Amino acid sequence: MTRTDSNPVFIAKKAAGHAAAEVVEEGMFIGLGTGTTAAFFIEALAKRCREGLKIQAIATSEQSALHAQHLGIPLIQELPNRSIDITFDGADEIDHHKNMIKGGGGALLREKLLALASQEMIVIIDETKLVDQLGNHPLPIEIVPFIYSMTIKRLEQLGYTGKLRNNRLNQPFLTDNGNFIFDIQYSGAIDDPEKEHVKLKNISGVVETGLFFNVAKRVIVGYEDGLTKTLS
Repeated sequence: MTRTDSNPVFIAKKAAGHAAAEVVEEGMFIGLGTGTTAAFFIEALAKRCREGLKIQAIATSEQSALHAQHLGIPLIQELPNRSIDITFDGADEIDHHKNMIKGGGGALLREKLLALASQEMIVIIDETKLVDQLGNHPLPIEIVPFIYSMTIKRLEQLGYTGKLRNNRLNQPFLTDNGNFIFDIQYSGAIDDPEKEHVKLKNISGVVETGLFFNVAKRVIVGYEDGLTKTLS
């Protein structure tokens, strides 16, 4: 997908990202998400910082950290002796109960860690990410590289189908934590995301899943006409 001003999806993503940046207040410590919508948020936030907004931030991925640093957003690498005020991040899918599939950008573990360390998580999405039930988008799970074929075999024995994610060089995609990503493709909806998360986490070799629940409070939805709506 080409990032242009005329692309309806990117118009929606940009609208959501810019609306989210207006939520940030002076002195806040915020988490920066990963993905295209989060990138628009980072750009809008950087503009506010250049205009005098004073904040601190921590990023969910090296990609977002580099983007933020390039634009002049002050970053720290470790949590100080305080919680994160708000983490702003996108989602691959989100249902009406605010259950989510995340990890399309490969940063699901750090995204979950920051979300859980935050007083609030605000999800920023375009309207196409709203679904009735999760499961159409592949579910990323982070797995350890050591004898990863056995982890995949255990997944297949439990009835899961999917594939190991590759990078542009057709080599296994490495997360910032040095792990692999296995993308599970479901044939139907995920009826109970919390139960599914527990089931997958109990498989030896699985580090984390891209199923998020009980973390999102507000959802800022961008639409292709450039308008936004906040769901709470």
